[in-house]
Amino acid sequence: MILHKETAQKTAELLLQINAIKLQPQNPFTWASGWKSPIYCDNRITLSYPVIRNYIRENLANQIEEIYGKPDVIVGVATGAIGIGALVADVLNLPFCYVRPEAKKHGRQNKIEGYIEEGQNAIIVEDLISTGKSSLLAVDALRESNVKVKGMVAIFTYGFDVAEENFKNANVTLNTLSNYENLLQLAEKSNYITSSEAEVLSKWRQDPGNWSN
Repeated sequence: MILHKETAQKTAELLLQINAIKLQPQNPFTWASGWKSPIYCDNRITLSYPVIRNYIRENLANQIEEIYGKPDVIVGVATGAIGIGALVADVLNLPFCYVRPEAKKHGRQNKIEGYIEEGQNAIIVEDLISTGKSSLLAVDALRESNVKVKGMVAIFTYGFDVAEENFKNANVTLNTLSNYENLLQLAEKSNYITSSEAEVLSKWRQDPGNWSN
């Protein structure tokens, strides 16, 4: 993974600034999976802040060109990355599609929405990576349609070992603007959290499924 320190820190700062990321080690959140978590991330909030969404779209677009070169199409993962994916495609002046978690029950029963051709090179845009399972379903859908997935970019990753393993097994490269380590460094440095809270947050990441505060 290629990660630029300055961009990683700035992205983390912006996400904290608008509460897209909330850190509550003393009052944990409950994820849909049932995991107790001292952090909650909702990057869709960035779309409501023009300056921040522009920063994210420009840096994701730059990252794509720097790492992969210009693909044929940008693909967002529904629903969280549809907005930011379309913005990135606009910067790069490329076609945009998005992938549903499952096919529609009516109409043409599409799983991939938008026009895409067999053999085209695609970059997938995601907003957040946790275990990576839902993100990699989009990869499967594209490959089933004979689309070449060059890689995936995302705004933020928790950096779970299971996610790294899932992407490795799927033979997909992942690059993000920021990650958990940079978030904790920035949050502690700016006194958003205390050193003891940073320690709690660090321990959670090691075994999130069995963590309790």
